[in-house]
Amino acid sequence: MKLPVTPLEEQFGSIDIYLFDQILRGRVSSGMKIFDAGCGGGRNLVYLLREGYECCGVDPDPAAISAVRRLAPEADFRAETVEGHTFADSFADVVISSAVLHFARDHEHFAAMLRGSWRALKPGGLFFCRLASTIGSERLVKPLGDGRFIMGDGSERYLVDEAVLMRWTAELGGQLVDPIKTTVVQDQRSMTTWVLRKR
Repeated sequence: MKLPVTPLEEQFGSIDIYLFDQILRGRVSSGMKIFDAGCGGGRNLVYLLREGYECCGVDPDPAAISAVRRLAPEADFRAETVEGHTFADSFADVVISSAVLHFARDHEHFAAMLRGSWRALKPGGLFFCRLASTIGSERLVKPLGDGRFIMGDGSERYLVDEAVLMRWTAELGGQLVDPIKTTVVQDQRSMTTWVLRKR
């Protein structure tokens, strides 16, 4: 049985609540160019598109790109990988990477995906990232090597910890906008929010 869509869902879609928090705090505001690096079907873009933001993005799945194009037929969404996208460097005010980087195959792939996302961001721009981590669920995860783990829910993901995120913050030349925040889902997984400003 399909549940009815509520007015809030119509307005905001299935937006990540931590991205919504950035909007509420004024860090994502009208006139900004948004690049969704791994946009899927556009779940984080419903509100932004409705409010007239200039949004674009990539996803390697052509079906996902078809779905997001139905939301915004005139916008530029491309069936490309995050690491190999053909958008210009330093064009976006905000880069969204929501539940994407933990699909990296290994350390090298993670670095390529992260750098591909980061290079689209203007100096002074906001990088919003949400990804699976070991933080707070160390006892649940089983290492497989090269950054891959089996999580408590049985899924296999590339996982980071605080030290890794802080190393990448320094290497990218970023600055933490908020402290790193993690939500631990009991006996299943940890999801970490990592928000940077590009210096």
